[in-house]
Amino acid sequence: MPLSKATVRNVSEKIEKARTVTILTHLNPDPDTLGTGLGIFALLKTHTSKPIEIVNASVDLPRYLDFLPFFHRIKQKIEFEESLIIGCDCGSIDRFGFDLEGREIINIDHHASNDLYGDVNVVLPEFASASQVAYRLFEKIFPITKESATCFYTALLSDTLYFTTTSVNREVFRVAGELVDLGAEPAEIATNFTQRRSLASLRILERVLRSLMLYQEGKIAVLEITPEDIAASGATMPDMDGIVDYARSLAVVQVAVLLIALPDGTVRVSLRSKGADVSRVAARFGGGGHKVAAGFTLKDKQTQEIVDTILEEISLLGLIDGQT
Repeated sequence: MPLSKATVRNVSEKIEKARTVTILTHLNPDPDTLGTGLGIFALLKTHTSKPIEIVNASVDLPRYLDFLPFFHRIKQKIEFEESLIIGCDCGSIDRFGFDLEGREIINIDHHASNDLYGDVNVVLPEFASASQVAYRLFEKIFPITKESATCFYTALLSDTLYFTTTSVNREVFRVAGELVDLGAEPAEIATNFTQRRSLASLRILERVLRSLMLYQEGKIAVLEITPEDIAASGATMPDMDGIVDYARSLAVVQVAVLLIALPDGTVRVSLRSKGADVSRVAARFGGGGHKVAAGFTLKDKQTQEIVDTILEEISLLGLIDGQT
């Protein structure tokens, strides 16, 4: 659905009336949540005089994103009481990691599975990234600055996997072009994505590729990261970002699965596909996401048990070519 004038007016009025604003990004942050949040932070710092904070509850942030304006301003705890919350790229309120009961929330997202937890929900599933939603919303409220354009472009580049996903269309390139006109530097941003990998990210990749298992005549690929892999490589969660795409890149693979078993017994599962709706699988386990990129988290489950259940769900849903 297009952005309505009423929605834009509602967001503008809530920001104008708020004494303080807290921008929240989701746990285990990716570039879309951080780029969207930092882009909004930059706008509000420039165009308002009220106190603004940006917060992420995770211990580790993707250090390769430290080139983004105001990255160093990201906090781990909410310091403002009764502030207006602006949530970025988060499908469910629990993924922020904070108790937000009683808070007024503006929910900015593009996940079709979004719970619509906000007092104002600006959720546009047809958009390729949350930053695209934020840009189209806030350009109607404030002049977009170079700092914001840089953050929004970075998020868009990441969530479209360098403009290769099925969500890419003329509007995506139109937005990208406008952001470049506003000051985003494509070459600089791409360099930070492709030439600033940590040594730990290569060490964990080497270990996880050894775990590759193929099912359904090679149409489903499964990778696994164990607590031992994490300890041996020194990797943090940001170092594991994108590993699942190596499995999806195999020619015959239609669905890729990555299981990350953490020392506390939690297993994070990432699902990727070349067209199959893996969000339906994630939903069966209380997760969510997009059609071709989704995930969920389980506690105190053996990884092989999880794999067997996922394979069964994929079969029951008929997501693989040739299944009945």
